[in-house]
Amino acid sequence: MSTAKGYAALAPKAPLQAFSFERREPNDDDVVIDIQFCGVCHSDIHQVRDEWFPGIYPQVPGHEVVGVVTKVGAKVSKFKEGDRVGVGCFVDSCVHCQTRDENAEQYLPGLTQTYNDRDASGQPTYGGYSDHIVVKEGYVLSVPDNLPLDGAAPLLCAGITLWSPLKHWNAGPGKKVAIIGLGGLGHMGVKLAHALGAEVTVLSQSMAKKDDALRLGADHYYPTNDPKTFEALAGTFDLIINTVSAPIDWNAYLSLVKVDGTMVLVGVPDNPVPVSAFALIAGRKSLAGSMIGSIKETQEMLDFCGEHNIVSDIEVIDIKDINAAYERVIKSDVRYRFVIDMATLKG
Repeated sequence: MSTAKGYAALAPKAPLQAFSFERREPNDDDVVIDIQFCGVCHSDIHQVRDEWFPGIYPQVPGHEVVGVVTKVGAKVSKFKEGDRVGVGCFVDSCVHCQTRDENAEQYLPGLTQTYNDRDASGQPTYGGYSDHIVVKEGYVLSVPDNLPLDGAAPLLCAGITLWSPLKHWNAGPGKKVAIIGLGGLGHMGVKLAHALGAEVTVLSQSMAKKDDALRLGADHYYPTNDPKTFEALAGTFDLIINTVSAPIDWNAYLSLVKVDGTMVLVGVPDNPVPVSAFALIAGRKSLAGSMIGSIKETQEMLDFCGEHNIVSDIEVIDIKDINAAYERVIKSDVRYRFVIDMATLKG
């Protein structure tokens, strides 16, 4: 066992504080990673505050993890000391299946979250708000050398959460794609959809983020607080990706989808949202959902980002400021993702 330093919520809704805990000794197929940066995801807040399902405490959040390999097990072949790597939302999968499904493992029984879960031995998993982590080789990702590690960290959740539906629903040249919401998720959707060659529109509550949207790669920007937006864009889009977790009228946005088009949900509202059958059947439209992506997809996304020099727009913070950062995330007061400099754990 090795002693790790990190920050944890010791109980539901408790503020995060300094916390020491034990990491397992590496097995033959494990990689030990010195964590240099970790992104802050809104789902971290939901989980440490016990808002989605009963949590495991003490809880060390963090699933946008990047760093450098410091040790590898005897059977590890993909990585060596000094490699730049990342760890995303899960550290094991398909543990109840006969074989691992590399294309859809995030949807199958036995997915083991990077934190707030239990591993195969029944021990709690602890995430990336810490100085190091031990992960099976098959769940470690290569970070392209040209990408700065701090900006690359949010790709491990925000990036893949948008990449997976964009690829699954064939966003690319000749396709009109709309992104609802320009936050931590939405801004990655704009960058990726633009790089894939799609015509990209941002639908945001007001005109406040228009300049940002165009800078990020959007072709068009419309405010959703103006009813004329829904008149002007009726039946326009092949694909809409809704990144918003606030309650909005999904029926109104479905009116913007073309015949045979799709609206995909990646944001998670706190309460059920009513959908009229007529919003779907009148245009043979689909309302779908998508959750993160497989390890295979995530590596493809990272490689694509390396080729196109895509990283997240970030604000780097000291670990001691994490509780204040949480409050700012809730107020949408960040453009567009907080990333913790884990070197500040040593201060």
